[in-house]
Amino acid sequence: MKRSFQSTIYVVFVIVTFIALAKSFMVYENPFNIYENPLVWLALIGFILVVVLKEAVNVLAIKKATDLQNEKEGILPEEPNLWIKKILVKWTRAKAIEQEEDIILDHNYDGIKELDNSLPPWWVYMFYATILFGVIYLVRFQVLDGDNQAMEYNKAVAEAKAALKEYKKSAPVDLITPENVTLLTDASDLSRGKAVFNLNCASCHLKDGGGQIGPNLTDEYWILGGGIKNVFNTVYNGGRDGKGMIAWNKTLKAADIAKVSSYVISLQGTTPAKAKAPQGEKWEEE
Repeated sequence: MKRSFQSTIYVVFVIVTFIALAKSFMVYENPFNIYENPLVWLALIGFILVVVLKEAVNVLAIKKATDLQNEKEGILPEEPNLWIKKILVKWTRAKAIEQEEDIILDHNYDGIKELDNSLPPWWVYMFYATILFGVIYLVRFQVLDGDNQAMEYNKAVAEAKAALKEYKKSAPVDLITPENVTLLTDASDLSRGKAVFNLNCASCHLKDGGGQIGPNLTDEYWILGGGIKNVFNTVYNGGRDGKGMIAWNKTLKAADIAKVSSYVISLQGTTPAKAKAPQGEKWEEE
């Protein structure tokens, strides 16, 4: 009766575990994400523990019965920790060397003989688990049109962008973006902007902004639009999809980009030594 009760509890736990696993595959985009779905890992660990405990209880019960029988027959007790060996034997179905004659096949190759060993139970159970996993996976992603990797990636990117947008609403005032940048006119800011310009920009635009590889920054014509917001965006993100100026957002801080952009605006109307011909369209501030 006691053994039957244990078996019933074991079967019920196995069914509950598989239901939990199936539900996790149906509900969660990534069922094995321990942070998103810790229940599935608890179920798997619990299942393994129950299986191991059940086998240990069975082996101990067999050992106890064997010991009682041996005691009645006057047989000396077996060596300590034999139950561990019994568990290993049960889960591998390994045959002792003395029993190999029972499973040896009647053919050989150059003196090499073959044993008809059974598959280890642990391997068989894992094979069954892969079949169950495959069925659940098929239903989840093929029948019910679950999200594939590309869809999950796009969703993650959209969520990240939404979170970033929400963060920017309450971010500190020193978080400068093309949307909230303002023109700086303080002498110290322009001095810092000039230093950044001479170090990073003068090689293409010349120190006086007259233009060389890059366009002239002193006239009223702009390729990607004038004004502080457009200039900041051009410096921050680069120009013309990689064909123009590189993006400086990985090299310069946003505050320095705002200062150098303001310095570029301050060059408007100056007279460079060698002014490059105008490029782009004439910019008029709204």
